[in-house]
Amino acid sequence: MSVGSAAVVLFAVLSLAAAEIRFSEIRSDPRPIIPFDEFGFTPRGQLELNVTHFSLSGTPDQSALSKVGFFLCTRGSWIHVLQQIEDAEIDCVLGSDSVQKVFTFDQLPSPSSSAFNHLYAETNADQYTLVFANCLSQLKITMNVRSAMYNLEEGKLNRRDYLSAGKTILPKLYFLLSLVYFVLGGIWISVLYKKWTTLFRIHFFMLAVVFLKALNLLCEAEDKSYIKRTGSAHGWDVLFYIFSFLKGITLFTLIVLIGTGWSFLKPYLQDKEKKVLMIVIPLQVIANITQIAIDESGPFGQDWVTWKQVFLLVDVICCCAILFPIVWSIKNLREAARTDGKAAVNLMKLTLFRHYYIVVICYIYFTRVVVYALETITSYRYLWTSVVAGELATLAFYVFTGYNFKPEAHNPYFAVDDDDEEAAAQQLKVEDEFEL
Repeated sequence: MSVGSAAVVLFAVLSLAAAEIRFSEIRSDPRPIIPFDEFGFTPRGQLELNVTHFSLSGTPDQSALSKVGFFLCTRGSWIHVLQQIEDAEIDCVLGSDSVQKVFTFDQLPSPSSSAFNHLYAETNADQYTLVFANCLSQLKITMNVRSAMYNLEEGKLNRRDYLSAGKTILPKLYFLLSLVYFVLGGIWISVLYKKWTTLFRIHFFMLAVVFLKALNLLCEAEDKSYIKRTGSAHGWDVLFYIFSFLKGITLFTLIVLIGTGWSFLKPYLQDKEKKVLMIVIPLQVIANITQIAIDESGPFGQDWVTWKQVFLLVDVICCCAILFPIVWSIKNLREAARTDGKAAVNLMKLTLFRHYYIVVICYIYFTRVVVYALETITSYRYLWTSVVAGELATLAFYVFTGYNFKPEAHNPYFAVDDDDEEAAAQQLKVEDEFEL
């Protein structure tokens, strides 16, 4: 694979910005470009590089090893590097004046050296990617790499901050959001207590979803807090993955159950609705497994791109699958409105499910597309804004769902004025042309 084609792979994975201390094992790897991590440096940035068990598949000249090594590169400068390669101005990435060489292997004290440590100070504030370049064809690299990128805080005895410049406030942000969800959970408990006689099983399930989301955010806050101070999650990442797994499964299951009208419209699930759950739940298990593989391996792993593609495919299938029960409920309500003589009641239910259908689509689109676009176009200093946007959209979705499906007294056979019934019947006729 050429350096130019490898560049496409490199900057296709730049959305990953894991700033913790990273341990990577490279085994007989012939790739010309191996990306490690992306990090937003302040003017007091530092990079610690520790390489052990280093070996080459051949015995190149010491001078040739100047084409093998680590460098830092911004997105903008990488475009210039590609142009230089295309114009044949350089034959190796490390020969470009647009990259910042961290360490080349011709600097090794002796050809037999198998380990080295290097500290690099970055004084130009920007978002950089740590990359390993191997411009010698047929040469395979084996090594263990420990990379640590951090910023030194001002006025605090040079305390290290292992979170990227645009994500340093995430621990506080996640903690505040977890408090919001705990408060929402308390409010929901109050609502359930006051309307005990009109409760359905779905309302207790909604309570579980809210508290799992709160616990997930709390664990993520602790995870990011420990990474910020020490470069390691100290086990909080395990709890985060557990609650993220439970939150993901319960949220998608809740959307499916609400879409089917389970509990509050009917006490059972039809076979086709059960099949949707049988599809969504295993896919969510796969999605969470792939997310863990993506987070833990980093883009240096040869299977990273495959894991990423699997995750995106599974996520798209889940998002599409949860829409089907809502569509079926809308169609069933339209049919019921024509046959049971209660047009006004069914029109209210139909309107609610149509609104829910639209909101679910907007939620999926915003959290999957708009948030990703914000991550792409936002300056590295403000990467936290995409997190805020995604979490606020999720919060709005939770509030909308809770408000519209809260327990309340209703009777499908309550008396309706003839005028209201006639108006509802007429509106249902007009809305027959509604297309999902």
